[in-house]
Amino acid sequence: MEKITGLELSPRKIEYLKYIHQRKENVRTNELSAHLKVDPSTTTKTINELAEEGYVNHVPYRGVKLTEKGKDYAAFLIRRHRILSLMLKNYGLSPEEACSEVNRFESFVSLHAIDTICSTMGHPTMGVCGKIEHPHCDV
Repeated sequence: MEKITGLELSPRKIEYLKYIHQRKENVRTNELSAHLKVDPSTTTKTINELAEEGYVNHVPYRGVKLTEKGKDYAAFLIRRHRILSLMLKNYGLSPEEACSEVNRFESFVSLHAIDTICSTMGHPTMGVCGKIEHPHCDV
């Protein structure tokens, strides 16, 4: 996996990657537009940027799917979300509140911070949203 900082993408681009990852198949741009509640031209522009950056393959009229780089980054995004939501749950928020609150700020938390939090928490294997993977915890 290409070394990442966790801060490469904007919050909006992160939402695109997470949705495409969740669907596990080609996703049509009109589906992305509807899900993210954005204009189709905005979706096309963002998808083209993600393709130029190597995160997705886009075939017009066929859809969008993640590249290996995109899959690796999406796996990090899921891990980051699950570690942060577990941390907030451990501080007293309900699982639903923790998940919702993390969505507000997670895109601004680096890989280094996530690895440090993960280590401090004893490398948990289960979060409030599901299993936590540890493919590259450097701390």
